[in-house]
Amino acid sequence: MNTSPPSPHEVRATAQAFLTAWQSGDTAKAAALTDNVKQAGAQLASFKSGLHVTALTLTGKQPTGFQVPFSIWTQLDYAGQKPTWAYDSSLTVVRDSSGDAVVKWAPSVLYPKLASGQSVAVVPTGAPPVKAVDRDGNELTTARYPSLTGILSQLQTRYGAKMQGTPGTEIRVKNADGSAGPVLRVLSQGRPGKPLPTTIDANLQAEAERAVKTQGPDASVVAIQPSTGDVLAVAMTPAKGFNKAIQGTYAPGSTFKVITASTLLDSGNFTPSTPLDCPQYFSYGGLTFHNVDKMKIDHANLAMDFEASCNTAFMSTAKVLPDGAVENQAHDVFGLGLTWNTGVASFDGSVPMTGGASKAMTYIGQGKVLVSPLDMASVAATAKAGEFHQPVLVPASVDNRQIAQAPRRMSASVDAALRNLMKLTARQGTAAPVIGGLSGDVGAKTGTAEVDGRQKPNSWFIAYRGDVAAAAVVPASGEGYKFAGKIVTAVLAAS
Repeated sequence: MNTSPPSPHEVRATAQAFLTAWQSGDTAKAAALTDNVKQAGAQLASFKSGLHVTALTLTGKQPTGFQVPFSIWTQLDYAGQKPTWAYDSSLTVVRDSSGDAVVKWAPSVLYPKLASGQSVAVVPTGAPPVKAVDRDGNELTTARYPSLTGILSQLQTRYGAKMQGTPGTEIRVKNADGSAGPVLRVLSQGRPGKPLPTTIDANLQAEAERAVKTQGPDASVVAIQPSTGDVLAVAMTPAKGFNKAIQGTYAPGSTFKVITASTLLDSGNFTPSTPLDCPQYFSYGGLTFHNVDKMKIDHANLAMDFEASCNTAFMSTAKVLPDGAVENQAHDVFGLGLTWNTGVASFDGSVPMTGGASKAMTYIGQGKVLVSPLDMASVAATAKAGEFHQPVLVPASVDNRQIAQAPRRMSASVDAALRNLMKLTARQGTAAPVIGGLSGDVGAKTGTAEVDGRQKPNSWFIAYRGDVAAAAVVPASGEGYKFAGKIVTAVLAAS
């Protein structure tokens, strides 16, 4: 048996025989010329089927020792496309245990960067691209509206195929476990199908993008049309990454008093003029609470408490309202905690049933209450419209998805009283310094939500003007009107 290294003639002859058999499509013959017939046969066949090869040209070059470089040119046929792919590779000739000169098999023969167990394949790039358009039919792009980056990506995944677009194709490494490896070559870009309508208002979106930038590196805002629930604008800083405007989870602070006030009014035991003390301190469930700067209001009523955002007054009603009253109002009237189908992923609010001190804290939007700016924009919109319209970013008619319905609505008289409280707050209360000069039918509520471990509270502001409602949050900043209030006011001023 010959045990000496392969001669130059054997190297050239073995390489040429292997390349000729592979090029002709006889993968079994080619595999028989290697030191691992089974593995080579399977991987050579996988190369042909995975790439949808219809023509193959292999050209050997001058050997260097036992290594033979060669060029590969392939004609592919996939999804009606017939691209070509050309690159260089190499093989090594060795002597096997029987003394024959053979090709030392490795996946790198097929493509130089392939490791053990890897192969190559033509695959679609994923969902077809989507041409999303605003409510007037104009295309929405990430270059112009960077805050929509994540949303547009979700829309492609959810609606690309539904809008009859064509996905792109690429050659990728396929790992041994079937997972996708690196992209080796993009063969074609996908083509969008029919335009995907959204509810975005381009003018308000542009203003929202600008407004959040004025309040630092961590701010978000959402605007909604109260009469329909249409989402008009979504913006945040930074613009890319996790979409905290529609998926963030924050304590809403005193903006939640809109829901608490509506519960009091809905109970039939309160009107805006009902006396309701606003003391410096209030104790409930074993804890003692106080107002900002230990404020108090003598001879106060509900309207005065709402206008000044008196915590102790609202918390004191925990002694009057039954357990679950505010939580049920949040769910049944304002739609928080229902399953929303906006067209993209969203956090739809959480107002869990509580007791003791947590019950009182819920009444001022603290404790276990969690919402997103989308949720609080919807709260402002519900107050303005008098009924809950589930927020939507893609019209439900596009995919006939189920839209959440609130179990009940406030009476017209209760909603009118609630709007009067919000108007009072906008014109002469805690919201007045920023929104008080805005013309039209305006209502608002400020929020300053304390967060454990942070020196500064989250700044919240919700408001409506005509048929536009908005909510903004600026975490760890300060009082509601000073930071979030400026964002909401700018967006509503542009409506």
